Amino acid sequence: MATLSYNPSKLRNHKPQSHKPISSLSKPIKIPFSSSQFYTLSPSKFNKLRLNSVSESSVSLPTNQPPLTSASDNNFNEEEEEEIDDDPTSEVSYLDSETDPDSIIEWEMDFCSRPILDIRGKKIWELVVCDGTLSLQYTKYFPNNVINSITLKDALISISDDLGIPLPEKIRFFRSQMQTIITKACKELGIKPVPSKRCLSLLLWLEERYETVYMRHPGFQVGAKPLLALDNPFPMDLPENLIGEKWAFVQLPFSAVQEEVSSLEERFAFGASLDLDLLGIEIDDKTLIPGIAVASSRAKPLAAWMNGLEVCSLEADLAKASLVLSVGISTRYVYATYKKSVVTTQEAEAWEEAKKACGGLHFLAIQENLDSDDCVGFWLLLDLPPPPV
Repeated sequence: MATLSYNPSKLRNHKPQSHKPISSLSKPIKIPFSSSQFYTLSPSKFNKLRLNSVSESSVSLPTNQPPLTSASDNNFNEEEEEEIDDDPTSEVSYLDSETDPDSIIEWEMDFCSRPILDIRGKKIWELVVCDGTLSLQYTKYFPNNVINSITLKDALISISDDLGIPLPEKIRFFRSQMQTIITKACKELGIKPVPSKRCLSLLLWLEERYETVYMRHPGFQVGAKPLLALDNPFPMDLPENLIGEKWAFVQLPFSAVQEEVSSLEERFAFGASLDLDLLGIEIDDKTLIPGIAVASSRAKPLAAWMNGLEVCSLEADLAKASLVLSVGISTRYVYATYKKSVVTTQEAEAWEEAKKACGGLHFLAIQENLDSDDCVGFWLLLDLPPPPV
């Protein structure tokens, strides 16, 4: 059984502030795993697999913050300080004093309207920036009549100047509607813009801000829908260079998943990990994490191509007997198909339920064959609902 909530110790403000943890994003569901339903990957190797009906048929893929001052150093008492810290109209400008500014080379960013009206009755826009560990946190409100690439470029420069950190090498963002403005601002500053839904720290922080900041703002509009909703397009055919030869539903103990992720850099393997401490995921080491294993005789080139796609998640489409791969901001592929039957439908359902039981955690592994000792690509993935703003 897994629980998923934001780790409140990672959240900071420009003044000491307490935050409520985010409620579970995916209600934990306890389901039994049957060894007959999945491959069970060996905790140390990938060669001890138990075949199931789907995989036996060799299904192919389709063609600088100052130190906190004491109460005696402040010009206001603790009650006044708490009131200021709890002000939903205040902005955040924070850099962890223990973090080397030069080590923060990638930012995550959202630049969008909020369900908040200003004195003109117009929606307020907000820039929210953080890094993957939340060592950097920055927010700034804007009126809706200054939203352009120049405003954004100047704001990014201000973050660098105000906090004494260099501009990043990359900035990830997840709204396709803002791609033109963000791309132009980034390129003028020599920053690589990366359209990606792998902005997990940012997405969870936005959900936390919705509950603790936006809903308490005096201009909050109850029931307001997001102005720039996330795209969820119809899945396309998989490009030829991403096609493997065989695949299978698999499961791997959580302890082994952690070992695999930690060894990515050591083995120079392709893939991506998640900050599980930040996400507040609590899973027993023996809990089996669901995943998809893909085998290919050209595993390394396949993993290399996959590594440049900003892989977000995998889901089983029960109605169409297929797997759907989400990458980047709004790209979805039919990643694999299987022959629909009672058995395969139950297997796919169990795989999806397993994801829910793990708080949406799952993985993708690419191997030379399904009996390989290890993998050449490993991506730890997480299903997250779209942010409420």
